[in-house]
Amino acid sequence: MHEFDSKDLKRLFGLPASQVRSLIKAGHISPLKKAGRLSYSFRDLIVLRTLGSLRAAKIPTQKINRTLREIRESLPGELPLSGLSIVAVGDRIVVREGQSLRESDTGQYTLALEFVDQGGDLLMIDKRSNARVSAAAEAAASAASRAMEDDFERALALEESDAEAAIALYRACLKADAKHMEARLNLGRLLHEKRRLEEAERVYRGSDTGEPLLSFNLAVLLEDLDRVGEAMAVYRHAIALDPSFADAHFNLARLYEQAGNARDALRHLLAYRRMMSDA
Repeated sequence: MHEFDSKDLKRLFGLPASQVRSLIKAGHISPLKKAGRLSYSFRDLIVLRTLGSLRAAKIPTQKINRTLREIRESLPGELPLSGLSIVAVGDRIVVREGQSLRESDTGQYTLALEFVDQGGDLLMIDKRSNARVSAAAEAAASAASRAMEDDFERALALEESDAEAAIALYRACLKADAKHMEARLNLGRLLHEKRRLEEAERVYRGSDTGEPLLSFNLAVLLEDLDRVGEAMAVYRHAIALDPSFADAHFNLARLYEQAGNARDALRHLLAYRRMMSDA
């Protein structure tokens, strides 16, 4: 397995040495000392990436450290922090376990209703977003099209209180317009969260519009189905559609590392770092 030293950390994440030392002291990462230098595993890098994402979301360092400690204390056996997806939703820290999300402070399970930093492997859509329809298209829209948009807005409003009704309305939107990308993305996400993985896959594969976000969500789904080879191919497709898709680079790097391909893992990690530096 490829090992990373302090220079790699600075190049990839720009984290201060003091922050890395505090993570080591708390036991969140476990670098090995070789020839007088510390080397970090890919698992360590996932935790460090999570830290960088939370810092970028302006989560206070004290809260980050407390959250990581509480999560580690609650983990069974030797399960590492890198086995979870930890992301920021507004000013909250949320932990993904399978398709479930829970708030770190309260332990309550929640729905992913906001677009957040992707930190790992889950994408969430902003409930407040509206369909991106041009003024000219709106002016020329038929009564059926207006009804479809009404269904979309109702589905957005119902996601938290009645997910099944929202699913039915998103399906109605796609029946009226198979190219309605927001409806397709939201429908796939809801089905994924409900562990209806095969249905979610059919929804994601029902469009050939070349939308990188759709490919990314499909790749995450394929990982949950343990179809890693297919997931890697779809992540590569997402990157081909959008070479600046930072989270696709990171997830692909993680899978390359798991497959023992250290060279390609590092290549995509460096690409991820460039994207984050330019953001």
